[in-house]
Amino acid sequence: MQSNNDTFRVIPMLPLRGMLVFPYTVIHLDVGRKKSINAIEEAMLESKEIFLATQKEAQDDDPEEADIYHVGTVAEIRQILKMPGGTMRVLVEGLHRAEVRSYVTHDPYIVVEIEEYEDDPKHKPAELEALMRTLVSQFEQYVRVSKKIPPETVVSVVAIEEPGRLADVVASHLSLRINEKQKILEARDTSKRLEYMCDILAKEMEVLELERKINIRVRKQMEKTQKEYYLREQMKAIQKELGEKDERTAEVEELKGRIEEAKLPKDAHEKAYKELERLEKMPPMVAEAVVVRNYLDWMLSLPWSSETKDRLDLKVAERILEEDHYGLEKPKERILEYLAIRKLAKKMKGPILCLVGPPGVGKTSLGKSIARSLGRKFVRMSLGGIRDEAEIRGHRRTYVGSMPGRVLQGMKQAGSKNPVFLLDEIDKMTMDFRGDPASALLEVLDPEQNFSFSDHYLEIPFDLSKVMFITTANSAYNIPRPLLDRMELIEITSYTEEDKVHIAMGYLVPKQVDEHGLKGKNISFSEGAIRKIIRNYTREAGVRNLEREIASMCRKVARQVVEDKNVHVNVTASVVARYLGKERYRFGVAETENQVGVATGLAWTETGGDILAIEVALYKGQGKLILTGKLGDVMKESARAALTYVRSRAGELGIAQETLDDNDIHLHVPEGAIPKDGPSAGITIASALASALSGRPVRSDIAMTGEITLRGRVLPIGGVKEKVLAAHRAGIKTILLPEDNKKDIQEIPAQVRKKMNFQLVSHMDQVLAMTMEKADIPLN
Repeated sequence: MQSNNDTFRVIPMLPLRGMLVFPYTVIHLDVGRKKSINAIEEAMLESKEIFLATQKEAQDDDPEEADIYHVGTVAEIRQILKMPGGTMRVLVEGLHRAEVRSYVTHDPYIVVEIEEYEDDPKHKPAELEALMRTLVSQFEQYVRVSKKIPPETVVSVVAIEEPGRLADVVASHLSLRINEKQKILEARDTSKRLEYMCDILAKEMEVLELERKINIRVRKQMEKTQKEYYLREQMKAIQKELGEKDERTAEVEELKGRIEEAKLPKDAHEKAYKELERLEKMPPMVAEAVVVRNYLDWMLSLPWSSETKDRLDLKVAERILEEDHYGLEKPKERILEYLAIRKLAKKMKGPILCLVGPPGVGKTSLGKSIARSLGRKFVRMSLGGIRDEAEIRGHRRTYVGSMPGRVLQGMKQAGSKNPVFLLDEIDKMTMDFRGDPASALLEVLDPEQNFSFSDHYLEIPFDLSKVMFITTANSAYNIPRPLLDRMELIEITSYTEEDKVHIAMGYLVPKQVDEHGLKGKNISFSEGAIRKIIRNYTREAGVRNLEREIASMCRKVARQVVEDKNVHVNVTASVVARYLGKERYRFGVAETENQVGVATGLAWTETGGDILAIEVALYKGQGKLILTGKLGDVMKESARAALTYVRSRAGELGIAQETLDDNDIHLHVPEGAIPKDGPSAGITIASALASALSGRPVRSDIAMTGEITLRGRVLPIGGVKEKVLAAHRAGIKTILLPEDNKKDIQEIPAQVRKKMNFQLVSHMDQVLAMTMEKADIPLN
């Protein structure tokens, strides 16, 4: 209610930070802001009165109108003391309440139009009298129990007869929050103000009583080691009554909020709340609390519901794949097919692709390109050397320092439930007494199971069905069969020389020139130089060593550029040796002349194809067969089968029985430090044996591959493309292949295929007729 004494006037304003002035109170203010000092000086020139209103945020140095409470106190300036540093200490006395009606100006100080109103000291109904008595009684009791206010204060409070003044004076002596004090200041109705003060004092008394009970209870059982507990309990009880939260409560509330935000599945949601209840009941410093807290952190950091949106634009994806990789048609085609199906069928399980190929052909980088073309997050996990099942499935929480397996760690790193997840070197896993990680991967890589992948640490199913898993391997032979059965195999074969030239000129040279801080004006590579590096300084299926050699040349040119920034080096075939030293390999390593007992075979290795010179020598003995060159069991058996065939055809080959009986046969495959195995050298061994025993040379311009039987049949083999590329690299033009491998010729690059002469054979007699000089061997 508004009294008849309310007036309107214009007066300077002083915004207060972190404090509030009631009417009838005298208080010191420290003033330092320029506008505030101007307002004080202006007030001293006029009526010495100034309007004091409190800011809502104490940190605000230049508050706007909305940042200041609209009700404040008109105060009289009693004294000013100038302090060092340009600040003032001002003694003010609150006079009466006022409310801002409008802001007149903000510069050079704030001037406001206010409406003043005062309490009516004569109006004292019975209700007011009762409220005043109650307030005085509660205040006396509060002072007696709290012992925070001097007893003399009670005497001055009891003497106050005006109800409004009584409420203001009592409020000024209590340690209340600013918003509570402001509520008292804004209460124009004297009765409401007294009631509010009575409520506040009643609550304060309850807190003091609770504090007293805690003191009594804790003092009975307190010892030296319980002091910290006593203080925490005391703080917790006080904070609870004041509506504030301690650190533990705040942590629990934060975790509750994170659980709701995470949008967990039903099982995970129930598990999270169950663990949170356990955490809430535990003492904060026990070891188990740390375990539960870590568990909740892991659970809430996994991407249960967040996923990225796939970029389903086939043209953009095709352009990105072409930018990053040359060739690799099959993998690119498979990715574009996946995108097309994703566009048509929204609920498609992520495929599991296995990229198999020799080192350096771009398997790992292809995984990154797939993620970029799909617009997905990319995670790489190396499986090389892993021999512990817990690496995949995690450790149970009973172990100290337990944590989830690397699959879930990768999902956390990705931050989405549908990343491209690359499992690198899946053929390099091993097993020991700690379990078989390959078996643990069966669930991860099975689309029928991985929608509920179970990690030992998490103990609740996690959905991996939207993940696009890509695995890489050098050899599919070393991948366990059950694991291989769950994956779609895509073979990435060796690069041809033309491929390597294209990759080097289009990708590797610009990359290395940029990484070494060079520019196009400093260095340039000719195609002839790249070919020379490929032929004479590298022997590999991929381009990794080729990139190293290019980098080596860039380093040497970079040194010249530092000495002379205007230098330009044009790298041609003639200057390669000056930078890279002497040639390491001989291009065209096939034998240059026909020899007795030497046949050229073709071999497949993890680094691509290679040619194999098989040598046979005779010396006096008893017809024994000696095998050297670190041969595997299958290759040894193949050599014995070849010898049996040659013995059975001794008459047709013109081999005397005495030669077989009186000589030992030594078969050697050079590069003895390298293990060799497999049946595909069978016809090569038979040709070398027939040549040595009959004395007829084998043609050196022919390479051959195929498995042999005791009766001379030629069976199909694998790795045709790598073997043909090796022959091409060695300068051999004619290749003998098993007839059943005719279909594999189409996989050989066209530019190589048209330079080669393929002869398909089904029997060893055909092989000998083509490879041995002056042979007159009747066919079956």
